[in-house]
This record gives sequence, C-alpha cells and structure tokens, in this order.
Amino acid sequence: MSLTIPLFPLNTVLFPGGVLPLRIFEPRYLDMVSNCLKNNLGIGVILIKEGSETGSAAEVYDVGTLTNICYWNKRPDGLLGITLRGEQRFKILSQQVEPSQLITAEIELLPEEDEASIDEEFEPMVDLLHQIINQLEPPYTTMPTHFDNAGWVSSRLIELLPLDLCEKQNFLKIENPYERLSQLSTRLDEKMFI
Repeated sequence: MSLTIPLFPLNTVLFPGGVLPLRIFEPRYLDMVSNCLKNNLGIGVILIKEGSETGSAAEVYDVGTLTNICYWNKRPDGLLGITLRGEQRFKILSQQVEPSQLITAEIELLPEEDEASIDEEFEPMVDLLHQIINQLEPPYTTMPTHFDNAGWVSSRLIELLPLDLCEKQNFLKIENPYERLSQLSTRLDEKMFI
C-alpha cells in the first residue's frame, strides 16, 4: 500500500518509537504542520543527502520514518514548537517539489519490527541508554520506554549517540533488530562509549 505524504528533510535520523522536538518557522513547514493537524496526516522525517534544512528543497535519502505530531505549542519566541513521534519506516517510491519547495512523496511503508527481547550480552547497552535518557529533558524523559526490547534500545541509542549521520541512516535500513543491535554493539566497542 502506498501513501502520499509531505517530507521534512532534516540533518537527523529518527526511528519508529522515537521523539523529535522541532521549532517551525519556514512558511512551507508552518503550512504543512497546519494541514497535517487539520487532516490528521503523517509527516515523513528523512535525512538530507545534499542541501540544507532551509531554502531550496534538499536532496534526500530514500528511507525515512513516518511520524505523527504528538504535541504542539506556540513558543515564547513566537515560533511554533512541535514534537514528532516516529511510527513506521518507509521507502520513497517517487517525489515532487511544490512551488513552495515543500517535497511531497509517494511512499511504501516498510514492515514493522517484531518484538525482540534483549539478550544478556547487550545489557551494557541498556545501562548506557538509561544513563543517556536520565540526563535529558522532556520529551525524552516522558516518552514510553521499552528497555527490554532490542529494537527500541538500538533505535534510541542510534538516535542519541554522536554517530555519523550516514551511519545512522545505514542503521535505519536494517530490518532485523538483533542485527542492528549487534552491529551497534561492535561500533560502540570501537568508539568505547561503553
């Protein structure tokens, strides 16, 4: 099944189950958020391959995460604040750039991950994630947690650790949570986060 959604190209990678607070100020994205709130539509968060978050439409990767707006408010600085929650990974089938430079895309939703429990060998990664989240503020400290789920733990670590964005994008493409957790564990050993 394919859907047509607006894309939000960013210099970040979001996974299903993750949260992303943003400040919205560009007219194209203010209109996009307004339309999505009125019509209960999702937004595709996708990593920029070339270009920037502002100005002309950026070139993007082909796999991203469909999100829903779970919170919004007018900030003291006059900007619109929203929080997006990752729902499901998608692949772009085709895209077009509107005159406003907003990108809309026809997407195919990728299969949702199966529940996968944490193996004992990965417990240090769970401990690391606890430490990171305990240092953060809402929405990270108020989101639902699943520290016993391999997919959720690996996804949150990939989002929050200072890994290269292309590397994070490659992790997003991995469908098997155990494979992602295993590759991340090797990567963390190299970087000595644990």
